Amino acid sequence: MGAATYEWMVRHPEMVAAETGSAWPYTQPTWIFSSRRLPVVEGADLRFVSGDVRRAHADMRAAAGGRNIWFGGGDLAGQFYDAGLLDELIIQIGSATLGAGKPLFPRRVLSPVLRLVSVRQLGPGLAELRYAAAKGGSGGSGGSGGAA
Repeated sequence: MGAATYEWMVRHPEMVAAETGSAWPYTQPTWIFSSRRLPVVEGADLRFVSGDVRRAHADMRAAAGGRNIWFGGGDLAGQFYDAGLLDELIIQIGSATLGAGKPLFPRRVLSPVLRLVSVRQLGPGLAELRYAAAKGGSGGSGGSGGAA
């Protein structure tokens, strides 16, 4: 995840726990992409990295063991897309109206690069959209990922 997502989770442990049951809900290794020094969550398997996402990708794939790799933060998911390492975009949309804010996925990526493959209702106010992503960016050798 990117630094902004990580810092939000560290600053709001009670909100994270209310949603997930734990202030740090991840048992798997978590890569934090940041060039800054950030606080550490005690007991969490954190791996702080900076620079090109391709350098961490092989380790992430090995740890995922064939499962999807989740990327928290649109800009970080965009960096994996630019490197040709994003093959799927999973977007969960909640019922909220925003007057302004950061783009979900700060890249101009349209059809036919993104192909909608499924839509699923997750609750009364939440939907999940899954898009297949044709390889874009500057190359790479496949991978899995999702942006939330």
